[in-house]
Amino acid sequence: MRFLENVTLLGASKVKRRVLTEALTFAPRLIAADGGVKNAVKIGQLPEFVIGDLDSADPDILARIPPDRQIRIAEQETTDFEKCLLTIDAPLILGVGFLGRRLDHQLAAFNALLRYKEKPVVLIGTHDLCFHLPPDLTFRIGKGTRVSLFPLVPVTGRSEGLRWPVAGISFAPDGRIGTSNIAEEDDMRLRMDGPGMLAIMPRAVLPQVVQALSPSGARSR
Repeated sequence: MRFLENVTLLGASKVKRRVLTEALTFAPRLIAADGGVKNAVKIGQLPEFVIGDLDSADPDILARIPPDRQIRIAEQETTDFEKCLLTIDAPLILGVGFLGRRLDHQLAAFNALLRYKEKPVVLIGTHDLCFHLPPDLTFRIGKGTRVSLFPLVPVTGRSEGLRWPVAGISFAPDGRIGTSNIAEEDDMRLRMDGPGMLAIMPRAVLPQVVQALSPSGARSR
């Protein structure tokens, strides 16, 4: 499914209304990943589509959604989040309801960010957001902002505007990681020599992250 606007993808983890409302201001097309449809209805939203194996979605809620907007993918080799990423083509996807109580689901979502790195995706939680860094990203987040870098595979890179530069560091999930770095300047640039680095920042910088990751001309509102 191809969308011209940014998409908000809603998962099944506990979601605060204000977080979803904020996501929808930047990504107005709402799609639920399987059991995420229950979250949507709880806060007064009905998604345009529901995607997944649909084994977690409430049948009574599904009955309110036209059958042609229920995308059932029965295979069990991928998570519902992955099924959505395989199905959706959008300028930017904001994922809400994928960070939270289930640590195994959260780790699976991080894994998907790397496996589907060609998809621009930001996962949004109550306090933080997370995304896979593209090869070269420049954006303005404000001096003093926390910028944590977590490698899922061995990776190196360079930075401009961070208190502790990353050039010359060999990052690895079982070695050096980059927790709690800080933006020393308003403008920051991160360049990765390969895939595998996640950026974790406060949710307050979501507008700046959306602007930096959205392709030129993408419609977010």
